[in-house]
Amino acid sequence: MPRRRITFRQLETFAAVSRLNSFTKAADALHLTQPAVSIQIKQISETIGLPLFEQTGRDIALTPAGEELLKTVRSLDDIWNRFESAVDELKGLRRGKLRVALVTTAKYFLPRMLGAFCQRYPDIDIELEIANRAKIVERLRNNQDDLYVMSYPPDDLDIVSLPFLDNEYVVIAPATHWAVGKPVSIQDLASEAFLLRELGSGSRHVIDQHMQALGTQLKVRLALASNEAIRDLVASGMGLSVLSRHALGNGFARDGLAILEVEGFPLKQAWNVVHLSSKILSLPAQAFLDELLKEGLGRV
Repeated sequence: MPRRRITFRQLETFAAVSRLNSFTKAADALHLTQPAVSIQIKQISETIGLPLFEQTGRDIALTPAGEELLKTVRSLDDIWNRFESAVDELKGLRRGKLRVALVTTAKYFLPRMLGAFCQRYPDIDIELEIANRAKIVERLRNNQDDLYVMSYPPDDLDIVSLPFLDNEYVVIAPATHWAVGKPVSIQDLASEAFLLRELGSGSRHVIDQHMQALGTQLKVRLALASNEAIRDLVASGMGLSVLSRHALGNGFARDGLAILEVEGFPLKQAWNVVHLSSKILSLPAQAFLDELLKEGLGRV
């Protein structure tokens, strides 16, 4: 295949159409006409010899060839970002782009660490994505970011996973609960209703594994995707919960919450910074990774 016939501009156009799922939206984003976008996509398809998109009603979807090209474009973007940051480094600058994605519970501490990094390197552009674990794993699978922060990395991907900070899970209750201030076992709470994170979340995985090891089953009254909603409902007396200590903050007592003294708790599960094994980290990404490991491990 004659590689010189596919230009960076064409690949940029293809990536925009893939990201926006629309030729019209891609044209607007790139300040081009829709026919110009269509022509560039057609030229790539003719060079490859296979269609890149298929139409299903009003929607478009990537073909298998399109999926492979998108993976290649993302790999090329990694290489180019590292080249740009290397050139800036040679110029005595600290520029470039850093893309970080994290699960929702990590939002309580990671942005502060990222903010400190930004203060040291104000010319680095930061892209931050916060979502549930399923979405973050999907972004990891598709190589959409540089680094990912989660407590429960997937085991079906070829990844580098580095623990850098303890994630402690504690049992919380309303401040007026009978067990506050008393040492209890999880079996003592077996008749209580629990409000837990949704199935598939890292928090739920840790709790379910621990309960299975103890041979105990909690009475799950409600499963929610929001730590904030769980805290509010526990404070209202709707039930107990097991949450990451990071999700409570320092003012949980003022919010009407208490941490129970339960045997076997807190559960400890490390926070991990993750990237694909094949990932070519940009210099900003490598610098943030090094800083995260140094700063995080210093707190353990």
